[in-house]
Amino acid sequence: MNIKAKGIATKSSNGNFLDVFYPNIEFGNKKINNEIKSIKSEDKEIIIIECTQEDLNKPIENVQEAYLKLHLLSYKLVLPNSINLDGLFNCLPNVAWTNIGPIGIDDIDLKLQESRYGKNNIFIKSIDKFPCLTDYIIPKNVRIADASRVRLGAYLSEGTTIMHEGFVNFNAGTLGKAMIEGRISAGVVVGNNSDLGGGSSTMGTLSGGNNAKISIGENCLLGANSGLGISLGDNCTIEAGLYLTAGTKVHLYDDTGEIKKASELSGHSNLLFLRDSLTGKVLAKENKKYIKLNEELHDND
Repeated sequence: MNIKAKGIATKSSNGNFLDVFYPNIEFGNKKINNEIKSIKSEDKEIIIIECTQEDLNKPIENVQEAYLKLHLLSYKLVLPNSINLDGLFNCLPNVAWTNIGPIGIDDIDLKLQESRYGKNNIFIKSIDKFPCLTDYIIPKNVRIADASRVRLGAYLSEGTTIMHEGFVNFNAGTLGKAMIEGRISAGVVVGNNSDLGGGSSTMGTLSGGNNAKISIGENCLLGANSGLGISLGDNCTIEAGLYLTAGTKVHLYDDTGEIKKASELSGHSNLLFLRDSLTGKVLAKENKKYIKLNEELHDND
């Protein structure tokens, strides 16, 4: 399959690429068609990339490739964890993200001074390698209460609602309607009709030595301030405040009474995880309740 992308790059005063916005992508039979007008600014440059599906499996070598892969994820042309993102952090520069666009770190002090003299103050939103998703792509039928908490490279399906405490990293996201009031870390995907309660978190693959990619199935609930270090199948619930890591000892609340590591239950469906308030033991029992999202909260037309 052939891929062709046309974008607008921003460059620093020393000619280094800061970012690339790709409003025009041909991905096989799928097309993102947004017109690119002629560029006359010295700090802008038209970028054209042509590659194949096989090239997406290769490590990233420059800023242009990095932004193309992040756009492919957020345009939902590829799924999280389906393309090679090795080299991403090394290629992306640290950038001052402002209300007038990206500015190079070496340029920002002068730009701030000039803005004060011109009475058109620059507002710095963040200093980071990754920009906000909504500075580049507006996903359809999605609500995002705080756009600063969703990075470019997030994969958001229609019907997703992300409240103020929700966070979605790059190469992560939702595969259907979902309520996100917790943290979706890099590499984590959340299934249809699932709910991440306020302050909940999922373990990603960027730090801490965690190499396992975590997925959350359909109709799952992570209670408020809970945490997850294993994958969940469908129809699973984690009690509020319970952090379930791969090494957590879990007592099976059944006829066997076995004790297993949580990793042995990874990917299993129809489980309710909770902590016994008297003994402190973590229990797993059959989940007889099924969550149902409020349709009015996810009709995001």
